[in-house]
Amino acid sequence: QVQLVESGGGLVQPGGSLRLSCAASRTFFSIYTMGWYRQAPGNQRELVATIYSGGSTNYADSVKGRFTISRDNAKKMVYLQMNSLKSEDTAVYYCNAYKAPRDYWGQGTQVTVSS
Repeated sequence: QVQLVESGGGLVQPGGSLRLSCAASRTFFSIYTMGWYRQAPGNQRELVATIYSGGSTNYADSVKGRFTISRDNAKKMVYLQMNSLKSEDTAVYYCNAYKAPRDYWGQGTQVTVSS
């Protein structure tokens, strides 16, 4: 069982920045693929960014060049640095840990981009 706790969400103006954090409880954190997903009202949950156990990353086209995912295996943390935020980035952001066949989710943190 992996418990994931997100933090760092909030209200920010367009063009601003936020850094989301996700703390994991699992001892063998480093073997998990970690991801950030988001879900806006009325929309399906979508993948934002993924970081694999080896450190390689993958991003949704909509956030490439603006968001950066990173991980600190020693601290069992994963981060999402979000820059140049747009109103369409408004959503609940979820942290995910995946190692087949196990799939774990955090409770989500709200990000609102509005002037």
